[in-house]
Amino acid sequence: MAVMTDDVWREVFVTGLKNAHGVEHQALALMDRQIERAKNFTEVADQLTAHRAETEQQITRLEQLLGQFDETPSGLKDAALSLGGSMAAMGHVFAEDEILKNAFANFAFENYEAAVYKGLILLARHGDYSAALDPLTATLEEEQRMARWVDESLPTLTDKFLRLKREGENPSR
Repeated sequence: MAVMTDDVWREVFVTGLKNAHGVEHQALALMDRQIERAKNFTEVADQLTAHRAETEQQITRLEQLLGQFDETPSGLKDAALSLGGSMAAMGHVFAEDEILKNAFANFAFENYEAAVYKGLILLARHGDYSAALDPLTATLEEEQRMARWVDESLPTLTDKFLRLKREGENPSR
């Protein structure tokens, strides 16, 4: 495949980095709401807290990459996606199976994030920007690891949800 012209590649790559930055702010908002409400599911809260710290590092990596292009994140995208993340998490608050709905949404979101970084890696390779590969690959691996954890924990999470419900507890708190 041919290398894109510098102007086209730069525009597409920088836009992708800014979009990813906004997506990570959306992730923070989603995780913050879920961590607050996962009282019966400390294993979920602990994993989300650990991934939240990774997400902060991912944001730093993106800002460093943007800085190499003398660009800054889009405050509007960050704010809009952060608000969207808060609203999405709040949408599950009233569901009796909130923890399950959050797990399904987290699985989809983590895989979406992985796809974002796969796309950015492709752009970096084809645009001949090898300095971006290591930070983007590190983030991709973190997102894939989190998606795997959500996937693998779903049976146990569901069993615990059902046990708590049978015991008369509100499992979504």
